[in-house]
Amino acid sequence: MFLRTAHAWAGAVLCILITVLGASGALLVFKKDYLRAVFPEARAAISLAPQDLGPVLNRIDAEYGPAGLQYVSVGDGNFGLHKAVFRDGGGAYLDASGETIARWEKNGRFEDWLFDLHHYLLAGNTGKLVAGAAGGAAILLCITGLIIVWPTLRMFAWRVWPKSGLRRDLLAQHRDLGVIFALPIILIAFTGFSMVYSGPVRAMLNTLTLSEPLPAPERAEAGNGKTDWTATLEAAELAFPGAIPRLASPPRAENGPASLRLRRPGEWHQNGRTYVFMDPATNLPIGTADGHGMSRGDRAFNSLYPLHSAGVGGRLYDAFTFLTGLALTVLGVLGTWTFLRKPRRKRKKRAAVTA
Repeated sequence: MFLRTAHAWAGAVLCILITVLGASGALLVFKKDYLRAVFPEARAAISLAPQDLGPVLNRIDAEYGPAGLQYVSVGDGNFGLHKAVFRDGGGAYLDASGETIARWEKNGRFEDWLFDLHHYLLAGNTGKLVAGAAGGAAILLCITGLIIVWPTLRMFAWRVWPKSGLRRDLLAQHRDLGVIFALPIILIAFTGFSMVYSGPVRAMLNTLTLSEPLPAPERAEAGNGKTDWTATLEAAELAFPGAIPRLASPPRAENGPASLRLRRPGEWHQNGRTYVFMDPATNLPIGTADGHGMSRGDRAFNSLYPLHSAGVGGRLYDAFTFLTGLALTVLGVLGTWTFLRKPRRKRKKRAAVTA
């Protein structure tokens, strides 16, 4: 009885958070599809050859670098937009030639607002910590829910839609939907929790895999100058053949290097964990970091983000992630509704006692 009451009250308290995270996460699965529908340029393919992509990145850097460019998310053969991200939270979409087709301030576009809502609850780092804690709470709710329904599991049915609007049927639907999506929700919630509380999770994975994390590569000091992104791409191609450029970042501070983030074959993470660092003064590489050279635990950790954000598995996993987010939303809303909706017989009994 205590576990059932604790589960119900915790679900009611966390209902809004769980609903927001579930619904926003489900919608974000189709972010690129939405942009393809809005921008015809997004349906084109982008050449990643250094002689084609380099001049485009140089143009973007020249236009937006002085305005506080943080990095450029590079398009690819399946998505024809580059995205410039600014340090003040704003951004811009650019086509394959580097021509700006949209620019906005922080949360000035729906998809950026939705991302901020899902990851930060529109409250910066504090919201991020709260969202991560909500993910951990969702895991506990799934586990306690399974313990509660275990004695009555014989009544389980493969039903995701209630038979009627009666409270008992809504409770049955909550039970059935929870059992069906328990493991998917635990997976999505755990991977989301891991993105926020990465330190403990990374340490746990390194312990479980009996591996020692490698120290982060030291970024050598660089001179001041203008980054030649064509030279950077050529250096990356030479250092890591077959790697795909994902993020191009100008120097973040004076005497800091420019960096190109790459995704090597075999890396699950959409943006990879492989880097080439360049000296803008000489446009020569001054360091690299190989995503395949990380510890087993760190490589396992890097696979969690694509599992959370549907970065692997194609359309089938997109549907899986969308339905999981939708199920989390429905469980939060209807579970709380049935908890707050008092059974009629109890109302009559209380009325009689009062009389």
